[in-house]
Amino acid sequence: MTPEEIARKSADLMWAEDNTARGHGIRLDAVGPGEASLSMVVTSAMTNGHGMGHGGFIFLLADTAFAYACNSYNQRCVAQHCSITYLKPASEGSRLTASAREVRRVDRSGIYDISVVDGAGTPIAEFRGYSRTVPGSFF
Repeated sequence: MTPEEIARKSADLMWAEDNTARGHGIRLDAVGPGEASLSMVVTSAMTNGHGMGHGGFIFLLADTAFAYACNSYNQRCVAQHCSITYLKPASEGSRLTASAREVRRVDRSGIYDISVVDGAGTPIAEFRGYSRTVPGSFF
């Protein structure tokens, strides 16, 4: 299998069990070795007391993109540390896209940067995730 085929098959098998992503309307737009792009529409149920997209849902989208990027090698990975910086509020009805890219992968550790933008391409948040490979594979 090519690296792209491995990434796609790993994502498909992960997606089948990903109740959180599917349950919150997240869409898997693209996946490849060390990268992934996912999106979701901010619904009224995702807004906070200020009427803007709740940071927890933005984190969820970024973290999910991180998960698909670091699990794209048919090796199971989990987050060992994550941080997010919110840049602008997200508004109800906007489609947010989280694009993850691998910065470095050494032995069992990986570093990934995830950018979240709205439909106009306006930066909403920047997320950095540190992964740890654990025993097991998808296929």
